[in-house]
Amino acid sequence: MTRFAFTLEFDGTPFQGLQRQKHGPSVQGAVEDALDQITGETPTLYSAGRTDSGVHALAMRSHANIAKDISPFRLMEAMNYHLRDVPVAVLACDIVPDDWHARFSCIGRAYEYRICNRRAPLTLEANRAWQIPQTLDADAMHRAAQALVGVHDFTTFRSAHCQSESPVKSLDSISVRREGEHVITEVAARSFLHHQVRSMVGCLALVGMGRWNEARIAEVLEAQDRQELGHNAPPHGLYFVRALYPADTTINQENSE
Repeated sequence: MTRFAFTLEFDGTPFQGLQRQKHGPSVQGAVEDALDQITGETPTLYSAGRTDSGVHALAMRSHANIAKDISPFRLMEAMNYHLRDVPVAVLACDIVPDDWHARFSCIGRAYEYRICNRRAPLTLEANRAWQIPQTLDADAMHRAAQALVGVHDFTTFRSAHCQSESPVKSLDSISVRREGEHVITEVAARSFLHHQVRSMVGCLALVGMGRWNEARIAEVLEAQDRQELGHNAPPHGLYFVRALYPADTTINQENSE
């Protein structure tokens, strides 16, 4: 039995999420079905993150155990062939030690949230960015976001359906910047609560619109009350961008794995 690690890119629009679902298609289901067709086995896919319906990934790290004698390159090529009808691509495939686990070995995760700040309807970026027509002050959003860095009780930014044992998380970094008509938020932490990133971005957008002052972010964080949440950003602007493992010298999976 060989453990293969994959780097997956996917458009989350047609899926009910990454994890296999009973009520609709999932990224996990698509990849496992492809592996079944290639190997005749029924391997289980494990991943660094658990993205919701509509959330995308640029470099999701995953793994599966396979008995078939096959090289990583041949497996990657075969997977991409069988995944050709769904928006999932295998960017890299490697053999890893048996004790390496895509989820439990991961020591850091990073997400990016994309806002398209314009009035004209989205065409190329439909379902791939959150459109906000009002002009956003990205600098104010960035300043307000720094109150979220560090160890905090993130109950305000936690989904009622979150399964984490504790609302306390450590946010390593968060930044907001403008690139033309786009306002991009980047966040990094060891792990996140369910809807944490979307909830933080939704509130920061209120600051950017001028509806909240910058100090309001710190106030709702300290309230530790989901009722204080201003807005939960939609899923289609969120991207899982990278995962960090102990042996990595950089968090950029496309280069280090």
